Amino acid sequence: MCEANANSTAIAQIDVDNDDVRVTRWSFEPGTETGHHRHEYDYVITPITNSTMQIEDAEGSRQVDIKAGVSYYRQAGVEHNVTNVSDTPMIFVETEIKR
Repeated sequence: MCEANANSTAIAQIDVDNDDVRVTRWSFEPGTETGHHRHEYDYVITPITNSTMQIEDAEGSRQVDIKAGVSYYRQAGVEHNVTNVSDTPMIFVETEIKR
């Protein structure tokens, strides 16, 4: 596992953004992070790569393995920072549900 580099930010590419949904492709080199943020909408994450992410939130810090093609859902209001602690790039698609 790589060490997190707090000075590097993941790349967010918005593919769809309309009244109903926002779809963002997130690309993380090893050690890059999103930065602390709060989710305004319910959302679904679909990993494109097998990776390990570090989640930092009010409950503390933990590592989570994600598997390509295995989606998960979270409700609006989540506040956290996500860091790629894998030795390889991490990519996932985030679909925010606006309505």
